[in-house]
Amino acid sequence: MANLWGGNLVSVPPRLLLNGKKSGLESVRDAIAKCREDAQLDVRVTYEGGDIARFVEEAVAQGVTRIIAGGGDGTVNETTAALMALDKDQRPEMGVFPLGTANDFATSAGIDEDLTKALQLAMSGDVFWVDVAKANEHFFINVASGGFGAQVTSTTPVALKNFLGGGAYTLSGLIQAVNFTPFPGTIEVDGEEEEVNVIVAAACNGRQAGGGQQLAPHAFINDGLIDVVAISEFPPESVSDVFKELVEIQDKPEMDGKFVRRMQTKGVKWCAKETMPVNLDGEPINEKNIEFRVLAGEIPMVLPSNCPLLKS
Repeated sequence: MANLWGGNLVSVPPRLLLNGKKSGLESVRDAIAKCREDAQLDVRVTYEGGDIARFVEEAVAQGVTRIIAGGGDGTVNETTAALMALDKDQRPEMGVFPLGTANDFATSAGIDEDLTKALQLAMSGDVFWVDVAKANEHFFINVASGGFGAQVTSTTPVALKNFLGGGAYTLSGLIQAVNFTPFPGTIEVDGEEEEVNVIVAAACNGRQAGGGQQLAPHAFINDGLIDVVAISEFPPESVSDVFKELVEIQDKPEMDGKFVRRMQTKGVKWCAKETMPVNLDGEPINEKNIEFRVLAGEIPMVLPSNCPLLKS
């Protein structure tokens, strides 16, 4: 698909919204300089909270039809939220210039790790309409994780991170997770409710989170569905059973195991008996009751033509 606004015929150059923490990196400046040899590119650098939303409004008012989120997953998510604040017919195209530590969304989308190639794609690549997910009033483009998953940080032992990863689960990670206090609550899908004690749950528009951990290998960002993964409380003697189920779900878009469940749906509600920590592409929220739903075809995004997240 060509540029929605006329491809190379637009008179206003793309605008890069660059995370201020990355603006001084030599590799970033080199990539921008190389791309400017062949085409125009405007740059705005963030300094404080709210800059992304302000820059997006400014760009639209000035006739910019393609903006580029320059930063990590948090910057991509913040830019997504800023676009969703606009009427759909006002939303500019969105490219991604991945500069974060994890870059989970960009990696799973097949965007090149080479900064110059990634920026060239963002400036001149083709556009595809993609879905946006929503948790109550909060938008996210990639993954929302709750419970144990939301508490995994860069200082967490690798074994615990692997507990969340597709095909990379470890018995030691599962054993440590036994000691994690679960969150009791109710999951509602398609009008059917079930009480569960959740250790970890994730609502996935994209496929991976946590620095490369595949949570939803069957997810697409243009299918109008979110992939939901939930792992319920389990006793120490059932570690091997949980491990088997975690391996098994890698080949199944949907599964209803004894401890592990995966489903694809347009929406799911979580009603907790106590506040559960939830992480939306790096944005933490703490709420008892959360409704996750997908909004189909909301943002025109610049992606590789062979992007694995696009369902043909």
